[in-house]
Amino acid sequence: MPQALKVAALQMVSTPDVPRNLAAAGRLMAEAADAGVRLVALPEYFCLLGRSDRDKLGIAEADGSGPIQDFLAEAARRLGLWVIGGTLPLRTDNPERVRNSCGVWSPSGQQVARYDKIHLFAFDNGSERYDEGRVLEAGQTPVAVDIEGWRVGLSICYDLRFPELYRRLMQPPCDLIVVPSAFTHTTGAAHWALLLRARAVENQCYVLAPAQGGLHENGRHTWGHSLLADPWGEVLAVQDEGEAVVAGELSRERLDAVRQQLPALAHRRL
Repeated sequence: MPQALKVAALQMVSTPDVPRNLAAAGRLMAEAADAGVRLVALPEYFCLLGRSDRDKLGIAEADGSGPIQDFLAEAARRLGLWVIGGTLPLRTDNPERVRNSCGVWSPSGQQVARYDKIHLFAFDNGSERYDEGRVLEAGQTPVAVDIEGWRVGLSICYDLRFPELYRRLMQPPCDLIVVPSAFTHTTGAAHWALLLRARAVENQCYVLAPAQGGLHENGRHTWGHSLLADPWGEVLAVQDEGEAVVAGELSRERLDAVRQQLPALAHRRL
């Protein structure tokens, strides 16, 4: 079983222009590959942060076919990377709704997993208003995938607030949880690192969280702070704002040591 895996969260400041976003993602993936990274994860909405929620409908693709998915498959193959493709909109039977979907591509360019965001974000503090349910259709099924002997659980942004999802993913235990996100600056400043470290500690696994980070052309301000946390909740790498490759290494020895010293997963009763 592999004893180490180098991973990276790719932080972006995506725009309303898909080609520019794909070019930025390609640069970051190439930079990560040059640094010896084996697994990269892009942020939520890496391909588009539009001027309205409905902009997602205009670029939605059929599952397994389309320019965004083709780009991710080709990049994985060309760079020899495992690619967790942030999220992109996939069509549903309802033309007014899309799934916010996270795909995983192997170094051969084959898609090996797909997770559709289950929990849809809504927020209204009087000056900021969001309601993903206006254009998104919620997924229903937790998804984990084997990557070079590491069990990797998939989740997306607002999912982070629902620990029951991660408990489902821990049967059997995941070694790594990935959380592609576009947290608002307001909610991120309050809760981002707190929730990520809590998910790492309570599930005794690594957490890799690639985020949107900065002031976007549509006026939205995202929190950033893409990070890698270890099973003890220690932050191994973090970037506040701006494009970045946030890299670190998963250690099987560290994972096993935490679980042996404090066998909380074995002590579960519910």
